[in-house]
Amino acid sequence: MTFRMKLLVGTGAVLSFVGGAALATSPVPPPSKAAAQGAEVKKHELPVSKDGNLVVGLCDGETSMEVKGVKAGQSLTRAQAQHVSGALMEEWLRKNPNAHWDPVPLVAQAPSASETVRPGGVTPESGGSQVKKQIATPIQDGHTYGAFSDRDEAIWAASTEQFVDEGHRVFHDAKAIGGTVGISCDMCHPDASNTHPETYPKYQVQLGRVALLRDMINWCIENPARGKPLADGDPRMRAMEAYIYAKRKGVKLEYGKK
Repeated sequence: MTFRMKLLVGTGAVLSFVGGAALATSPVPPPSKAAAQGAEVKKHELPVSKDGNLVVGLCDGETSMEVKGVKAGQSLTRAQAQHVSGALMEEWLRKNPNAHWDPVPLVAQAPSASETVRPGGVTPESGGSQVKKQIATPIQDGHTYGAFSDRDEAIWAASTEQFVDEGHRVFHDAKAIGGTVGISCDMCHPDASNTHPETYPKYQVQLGRVALLRDMINWCIENPARGKPLADGDPRMRAMEAYIYAKRKGVKLEYGKK
């Protein structure tokens, strides 16, 4: 090989190495904002009332109703909100006669004091603290998987029920979920009916993506209730999830079911 050929080969090798190094070290362009945030969640675009009245939408993302006599920005009374929710549900069922919709129970009301008292005098407000007062012996402090007594289980059960009861309260309170039009979750889902938490995760057409139960809770808060979405760790979100799951106790898990 002549000197000229060696020079050409050597130069080519250097250029090839430099080019490869440049490709290997070039910064990867950051993902687009849309890609980073995932698919955009659909919004329920409500029609605008020509008279400036309040328009309330159902959680299906399509059905809506104008409330005459109540201006946009005003909040409904509970009686008005219940009437509007019922009318919206009737309209949805009329348009979807073959929908698999569970029989709706009577609208749940806040439990009376006598209904919330649990064995041993434990109430949702007192929770495990009341159990501790009634039992003189100390709480189990051993290994996580050590032996536990009936006392320990009573404390856990009371704490869990307190958590579920808080979810019941939030679920039935339009202001507690941050709603602005007087609509609360129970008005369309009495006693958490037709929430079917056992079927999540599943694709939800309203959202345009696969959703968890909390995603649908937030959808309903943002659209029918006109509030702001709750963070995953928000105590209200966690309590409502606990309440909804508790109402479906004994139902088998069947994720993805429509």
